[in-house]
Amino acid sequence: MREIVLDTETTGFEPEQGDRIVEIGAVELYNHMPTGRTYHEYINPERAMPKEAFEVHGLGDDFLRGKPVFAKVAQGFLDFVQDAKLIIHNAAFDMKFLNAELGWLNLPQLPWEQAVDTLAIARKKFPGSPASLDALCRRFGIDNSTRTLHGALLDSEILAEVYLELIGGRQPDFALSEGSSAGGRHGQIESTDWRPQPRPEPLPTRLSKEEAAAHDAFVETLGDGAVWKRLG
Repeated sequence: MREIVLDTETTGFEPEQGDRIVEIGAVELYNHMPTGRTYHEYINPERAMPKEAFEVHGLGDDFLRGKPVFAKVAQGFLDFVQDAKLIIHNAAFDMKFLNAELGWLNLPQLPWEQAVDTLAIARKKFPGSPASLDALCRRFGIDNSTRTLHGALLDSEILAEVYLELIGGRQPDFALSEGSSAGGRHGQIESTDWRPQPRPEPLPTRLSKEEAAAHDAFVETLGDGAVWKRLG
């Protein structure tokens, strides 16, 4: 199962009021394990950066001026995402911006059903408790000391760890739900009919010769109908 943990940074809160995406970061998971593949782009929003947004992510006009516009990175982003589940904290916000940007280019929209909202998962799992990314890092003991400002790729990497904890740990199904075999995709298990395999060499018996002889003598006293004789 392929999943993409994703985050964006923007110039504000409302694309319909002229706000734009300025950064996308994403981390690929396969069977709930990071593969090492990431997607990361800074994007020229073609507008000035509001002071409030700059104070959140630190991405200013001078830095973004030479970056590609969204139209230049959109297809590469869609090619990376494909039909994988999108793991997003407060998914409504990021999906709103991504689909606005894609819509302005007449490119395919991302279906809402493709998104998994970790904020909703956290609120359901820990009702009444803080559910911000920082709060969840504290709850799960995840080191986010490098997160002095919001950054899409760093936040995606942290969110990947939080997500795995929210669903039960780094390998909640021990990768067996998808099956496994050496050499499978990303080194994961491929067979869906997993079975424990016998040991290459049986363990040595712990039964002494005297104990075996005593058992045989006891079985002889039970007659021909003894279960050990039928199964022997």
